[in-house]
This record gives sequence, C-alpha cells and structure tokens, in this order.
Amino acid sequence: MENKDRYLKALIENRGQLNEIDLGEKIQLEEEETREIIAQLLSEHRVIYQENGCCAYNVK
Repeated sequence: MENKDRYLKALIENRGQLNEIDLGEKIQLEEEETREIIAQLLSEHRVIYQENGCCAYNVK
C-alpha cells in the first residue's frame, strides 16, 4: 500500500490547504483510488472526518 502511505504523508503536510481529491491528484492518484484510500484510512482509524480548511479529513 505504497500509495496509501504517500497519501497519508501528503495529508499530514497539506494542513487543510487542498481538498482531499485535489491532494490525491497532486500526488498523481486517480479520484477513485483516492476515495478508496480514504475509506481504508477511515476504517483503520488513522484519519477522521473533520473539516480542516478545504480538506474534510484530518489525521488522528
């Protein structure tokens, strides 16, 4: 799950500046893959749904 780790790292560094889909695109992920990664991170309790600037997810 290299992409999941890349996305999580990017989410931490993002600090709410980009929304979750644009952030995925920035690291060259397709929208569908980004949504799958978010779902996995939510199920693993590594992120929570919480508005953080433009982004709707925040790292726990």
